[in-house]
Amino acid sequence: LLADQQYMDSVLDEGRDMARGLAGETLGKVRELIGCDDLFRFNGINLDPLTEMYGLSFYLQYMARWPEYFMVAESPSGDLMGYIMGKSEGQHDDWHGHVTAVTVGPEHRRLGLANQLMEGLEEVSDSKNCYFVDLFVRVSNSIAISFYRKLGYTVYRTVLQYYSGDQDEDAYDMRKALTMDVNKRSVVPLDNPVHMEELDY
Repeated sequence: LLADQQYMDSVLDEGRDMARGLAGETLGKVRELIGCDDLFRFNGINLDPLTEMYGLSFYLQYMARWPEYFMVAESPSGDLMGYIMGKSEGQHDDWHGHVTAVTVGPEHRRLGLANQLMEGLEEVSDSKNCYFVDLFVRVSNSIAISFYRKLGYTVYRTVLQYYSGDQDEDAYDMRKALTMDVNKRSVVPLDNPVHMEELDY
């Protein structure tokens, strides 16, 4: 019995050590993008086929205009684990934060990093008195849609043929109301889909 108890204790200790290791990865800092060098470390993260890819000039534009919205998750060892990029735009009660891209490297998923990155962008948007945060997602990307729903986002409208390619695909415009939108008017869903040319932002 004593030997069995010692064995069980060792298994539990090993499990706790593994949990601490995972927690250490999860608690790797989320920080603003520092410089162009970080951009060249995105390759491993962008291998996900569902991650939208952009040209270098597009990333540089976001870095220059909205640096506070460009954040990376970095492990204690200095590896980039994920990133988020976005912006603020609109006018009056349509003033909002926008998630342009958020992704986490395959080996760093299920650690809560995407949640941390999204929370960081929402906090920046709240500090700018935005009314809501929005994002576009492919209607076929059920995993991402489920993830955003868990964070409090709802489908505001469908945008027809938002994504171009071999087969054009519709997008959901998903929104989450922020502190400024006390009555959550910004997230009341529209009844009918819209076309790309009808988008203001």
